[in-house]
Amino acid sequence: METAKLTARASIQIQKSPQAVYEAIVDPALMSNYFISKGSGIMEEGQTVIWRFPEFDMEFPVEIVKTEKFKQIHFIWGQGDQKALVEIALEAFKKDTVVKIVEHEPARNEAGISWAIGQTEGWSYFLAGLKAFLDHNVRLREGAFAYRFVG
Repeated sequence: METAKLTARASIQIQKSPQAVYEAIVDPALMSNYFISKGSGIMEEGQTVIWRFPEFDMEFPVEIVKTEKFKQIHFIWGQGDQKALVEIALEAFKKDTVVKIVEHEPARNEAGISWAIGQTEGWSYFLAGLKAFLDHNVRLREGAFAYRFVG
């Protein structure tokens, strides 16, 4: 019998069009306002980009598996054998966009549960930062993780 898998999930409504939200996710110059510190390029299907985060001294390769303009972005990321598929879906809702993120899928064990909780927290922060930036031009990431650098 196969062990059931876990997923990390998060969603939010943003007061911008799917086009604006899509561009803010795929373009590293825009994404650096709320999530990464630097990206090596635009997220395009079949490409691998490199993300850097201000709180980590390492690079994260991101393999873009599928994109559909203004509707979805799928990518694989992670380190070593801890790679995971992330699916971001954009759904028009009136004049707004609902963003839904699902990250797949560790085994249903203690490590997997810890992973799912951590990734859900991370994707919730991603969405809050995206919303604050697009809806209000606020950069939540500024100063958000300075406490991690204090001994």
